[in-house]
Amino acid sequence: MTTTRKIAFITGAGKGIGLETARGLGNKGVHVVLGVRKQAQGEAALQTLRSEGISADLLIFELSKAEDQQKAFDFLNERFGRLDILVNNAGIFLESESTSKPVTTTAATLDMDTLRSLFEVNFFSTVSLTQKLLPLIEKSTAGRIVNLSSIKASLALNATPGSLVYDVKAFGYDASKTALNAFTIQLAYALRNTPIKVNAVHPGWVRSAMGGPAADMDEKEGSETSVYYSLIDENGPSGGFYFKDEVLPW
Repeated sequence: MTTTRKIAFITGAGKGIGLETARGLGNKGVHVVLGVRKQAQGEAALQTLRSEGISADLLIFELSKAEDQQKAFDFLNERFGRLDILVNNAGIFLESESTSKPVTTTAATLDMDTLRSLFEVNFFSTVSLTQKLLPLIEKSTAGRIVNLSSIKASLALNATPGSLVYDVKAFGYDASKTALNAFTIQLAYALRNTPIKVNAVHPGWVRSAMGGPAADMDEKEGSETSVYYSLIDENGPSGGFYFKDEVLPW
């Protein structure tokens, strides 16, 4: 398929912030490829976007499976020959049912299986997928990589009494996103002499399965930072951590 549209691959795009990111990019003329774990959910999301006039494809995709990462590379390479935008949106939170409920474990008590599971999805698999798809992003004239982080990843805020996150710690999740922020900085530096820009974003506190019903933003609002940094121009930043146009502390 030959197209002059930008091509975006969004992980975890079957619902929530991921689906809204796909919708936001699609409404700006980007062809979106939805990386979705569940077939029925993916087909429903694809049908919805296409019914809205958005150019989209579906890839059934499990982030933590090496064979699915290869499948994503093969699909994008064979169909488009490049990738313009990678949104690493997929992630998990295992320390309570949602971030609106108290976390019952701490850094002193969190079991290693849970910690490894969080790092496997939120960090290791995200790094692996990005490295796998990087040769396709390098073929873009303006590649963009957006890593969905969290304000809870901020070491500075976690260490500051009275900050928004000081009393709402979730060691495994927070640490996995802090590691993702470190990857963002390091990858941006590795690609500093290329047109590719790499940034970490905080979506805000979003009413979603993870954020809970008390959050102050809807899923569309939560997608806006991802959409913005997916489409920044050549003068835009790289290697930063943002919520909308606000620079967040590492």
